[in-house]
Amino acid sequence: MLLTREQLQERLFALHAASLELVKDVSLETLLERIASTACEQAGARYAALGVLDDDGKLEKFITVGMTENEVKRIAHPPVGRGLIGELMDTEIPLRVPVIQDHPRSAGFPDHHPRMVSFLGVPIRANDKQMGQIYLTEKLEALEFSSDDEMIIQMLATYAATAISNARLIDQMKERDLELTRRNVDMSLLNGIATTLTSSLELDEILNKTLGLVMNYMKVEAGEIFLLEEDKTTLRMVLHRGQAAEAFWTRNIFNIGDGYVGMVAQSRQPLISNNLSNETNFLRDAVVKAGFQQIVSIPLISVDNMMGVMSIATRNTAPFDERSVQLLTAVGAWAGLAIENARLHSNARRLAVLEERDRIGMDLHDGIIQSIYGVGLALEGVQLTLSEDPQVAREQITRAIGGLNQAIRDIRAYILDLRPRQLGTEGLLGGIRRLITEYRANTFSEVHFTAPDSDLKELTQAQSLALFHICQEALANAAKHAKAKNVQVSLWTTDERALMEIRDDGKGFDFDPKHAFIGHGLANMQTRARSSGGDIDISSVAGEGTTIMVWVPRGITPGIA
Repeated sequence: MLLTREQLQERLFALHAASLELVKDVSLETLLERIASTACEQAGARYAALGVLDDDGKLEKFITVGMTENEVKRIAHPPVGRGLIGELMDTEIPLRVPVIQDHPRSAGFPDHHPRMVSFLGVPIRANDKQMGQIYLTEKLEALEFSSDDEMIIQMLATYAATAISNARLIDQMKERDLELTRRNVDMSLLNGIATTLTSSLELDEILNKTLGLVMNYMKVEAGEIFLLEEDKTTLRMVLHRGQAAEAFWTRNIFNIGDGYVGMVAQSRQPLISNNLSNETNFLRDAVVKAGFQQIVSIPLISVDNMMGVMSIATRNTAPFDERSVQLLTAVGAWAGLAIENARLHSNARRLAVLEERDRIGMDLHDGIIQSIYGVGLALEGVQLTLSEDPQVAREQITRAIGGLNQAIRDIRAYILDLRPRQLGTEGLLGGIRRLITEYRANTFSEVHFTAPDSDLKELTQAQSLALFHICQEALANAAKHAKAKNVQVSLWTTDERALMEIRDDGKGFDFDPKHAFIGHGLANMQTRARSSGGDIDISSVAGEGTTIMVWVPRGITPGIA
C-alpha cells in the first residue's frame, strides 16, 4: 500500500528526527542498536537486524531487535552470511521479498528461529564500499514491505553510513588516546628508571628505586629481587617490597633451574603465571596461602651476563598484558646493566683502597722509616765515639735529635695529606745531596756523586720523588745489608730520558729477577719507576756489590703519578 503525501511527509520528518539521534556521540554498539530500532519503527516491521562488515568484507557484528534474549539464546547459531543475508552482502541495491521461503537463495532458518515471511534488506554503503546491511522482516499491518518502505530505509542507510563512520572514527580516536595515555605512562616509568640508573652507582639505591617504580606502574602488592652470587649457580634474595614479606622470605635462595626464579635465570626469558595455586614449579606455598594469584618474573641481564631476577606478584586475577611484560623485559635489561656498573664501581673503589694502602706503606717505608733507620745508624756510631771523642758524639746526638724531629714533622705532614714532603723546595738534586750528606755522617762510608749537566727541572714532581726515594732506598740497603765502603751515585740525561745509577762495593746477593718483589724495598723501587713512566734494572753478585739503574722519561707526563 502506497503512502499518501501527508503520510510520506510525516515519515520523512520522523526519519530526520531519528537521524539526528544517530549522529550523537555514542559507542558503535549503541549506535547499531539505534539504527536497527529506527528501521523497525520507520518500516513498521516486527523484527530488524543490522549486520556490520569488517575490512575483509566478512560479517563482524549482528545486532537484532524484536526478539527477547531467551529467544536469541535458543537459536542454534548466529548468522554466517549465507542465504538472503549473503545475497545482500554481494549487492549494491536493496532486496525486497514478499515470502523469504520462495526466494531461490533462501537457506532456511536454524532451529528455534522465529517464523519470518516478508523481508526487506538495504545495504549500508559509504565511498563505494559496503559497510553493512539493514534487515527487516515481518511487515506489520501488511503482507509485504512497500517501495515507500524501501525508500525510507535507503535514506536511513545513508544516515547510518555516516553515523557508523563517525562512530568508528570516535572509537579509533579513543583507542589512540588510550594508547597515547599508556605510552605516556610507559615513558614516565622508563624516564624514572633511567633517572635512577644514571644518577646513582649505589646498588641498594638502584634496586630499591627500580623495584618501587615497577610495582607502582604495574599496581601490584609485592615485589622482590634476587641477585646471582659469585659462584654463578646461586640466586639470593636481596630485596623484598610490599605485602606478605614473611611469606616470600620463607625461601630466599634458589639454584639455577629451581623454581620460578631459577627457571628464569636459566632460560633468560620472562615467566608468567596467572594461577599460582596450580603451579608445581613455584616452590613457595606460603606465597600462595597469602592469597597471591599471579606472578611475573623477568631476567636482569647486562649484555650476556646474568645478574639476577626481578619478580612482581599480585592478588588480582586480571591477567598481565603482553605490552606490560615487554616493557618489564626492557626494564630488566636496563636494570641488569646498572647492577653490573654498580658492582664494577664498588670493585673499583675496593681496588683503589687496596692500592692506596700499598702506596701508603711504600711511602712510609721509603720515607719516614728510612729516615728513622738513618737516625738509628747515627746513634750506633755515637757508641763508638762517645768515649773517644765526646764532642763528636754530642754533635752526632744533636744531628740524631734533628733527624727524629724531622721524622716527627714528616709524620705530622703525612697525617695531614698522606704524602711525604721530603723534597720540599730544594728539588731533586738538592734532595739527593742531602741524602748523601746524611749517609756519610751516619755510616762513615764514602759516597761519590756525579751530577748531570741539567738541573732536571723538566721532570714532574712524581718523577723527581720516585728517583729521590729509589736513591734513598738504595743508600739504606748499602748501609744496612751490603755494608758497603764506597757508593757511587750518578745522574745524567739523554734527549728522552733522565737516568740514575747507584753502585756499591758491598756484599751483594744472588739476584733472581723472578723474586724481585721479595721485600718492600725492591718492590717499591720497581713500582715507583714504572709508575713514573720509566723502568729499573737491578743486578747484584755475591761478594762484588750491587748496581741499580733507573730511568724516567723527560718532558712526558706519565699516565700514573
